[in-house]
Amino acid sequence: MEKWKKSFYTIWCGQAFSQLSSSILQFAVVWYLTDKTGSGIVLTMAMLMGYLPQGILGPFVGVYIDRWNRKAIMIGSDLAIAAVSLILVFGGADGTVATWIVLLVLLARAIGTAFHSPTLDAVTPQLVPAKELTRCAGYTQSLQAISMIISPAIAAILYANWSLGWIVLLDVAGAAIAAIMVIPVKIPEHKGMQKKENVHVIGEAKEGLRILTQKKGILGLVCVSSIYTVALMPVSALFPLMCMSHFGGTSTQASIVESVFAIGYLLGALILGRWGGTRNKIYTIFGSYIIMAVTLLISGILPPNGYIIFVLMSGVMGFVGPFYWGMFTPLLQQSFSEEYLGRVMSITGSIRLILGPTALVISGICADWFGEKTWFLVAGVLVLFAAGILIGVPVIRRSGAE
Repeated sequence: MEKWKKSFYTIWCGQAFSQLSSSILQFAVVWYLTDKTGSGIVLTMAMLMGYLPQGILGPFVGVYIDRWNRKAIMIGSDLAIAAVSLILVFGGADGTVATWIVLLVLLARAIGTAFHSPTLDAVTPQLVPAKELTRCAGYTQSLQAISMIISPAIAAILYANWSLGWIVLLDVAGAAIAAIMVIPVKIPEHKGMQKKENVHVIGEAKEGLRILTQKKGILGLVCVSSIYTVALMPVSALFPLMCMSHFGGTSTQASIVESVFAIGYLLGALILGRWGGTRNKIYTIFGSYIIMAVTLLISGILPPNGYIIFVLMSGVMGFVGPFYWGMFTPLLQQSFSEEYLGRVMSITGSIRLILGPTALVISGICADWFGEKTWFLVAGVLVLFAAGILIGVPVIRRSGAE
């Protein structure tokens, strides 16, 4: 096996354990808060605790990712996330944990993730040849899809039989495995580590933003992806409401839609990992946008007896998802020098993580006022608009061939 493959798959296997255990804990915490409070406000706060810290801190965290030892950041953030989660084990003497403690733990975990996720994205092109980045992104998308498929079922079984504390310990074990798997991997030093001057957070964060804006095509792609995020993030949240309210279905039927979406996502990711996409990555993204827009528009006009068609559409939505994400991340990775990647990945992630919750609020109001299927029509139009910009603006279209 080639050296880069051994390094990549070693880290990848460790992340598989960590991602699955974290996803299981995430479901368990949501169910715990639902059982304990029954409050929509608390669940909304929990969501904000998970998203906003990453969005707000991202540009500044990226500075340290570009100056510090990235291997140490990955190990340290994984272990820190696990350690802070242990508070949920010891936070209540009677086996229950106060809601405010749970929210603080979610906040602390999000801060750790703000370091870990962009660091992993920045490390990947240091290990993987540029021509293999798309395939590796496909494998990573496959891992996420498998987690989406099996973690809810595992979480349901464990939540019914274990206390929240034991599920936390499972997550701690997953984080420990991920950290241990990173230790033997040799990650080359990057240029930022060789700088001797002190870190100037504001100045270097601005420098990262300047580097991003210099690449007009990539900056345009980031803006287009923001439109896509605004359109798509609320859709998954509206799946259960669409199934149970518009189609008059049950929670089982809602779970079928989620499972079909995840299976479609897995198939798409596996095909992308095998194929690698078009030579100009923008054309692959454009194709995924068009198909996604069509499925959203069809879903938005379905009558109350159209559940079966909606299931099929959800599978197609899942299938085309990796052909966007699996192209977008490698494009960023290969377009910037390794010394700026931490800041670039953090800034682009921040944009997505700030816009996402905003879109969720807007879509919720839209669903209450005009019906849940209306947002599917809105999302379809937004994605079509994004596709038009993507292919119609030459500087963005050419960026996929850089």
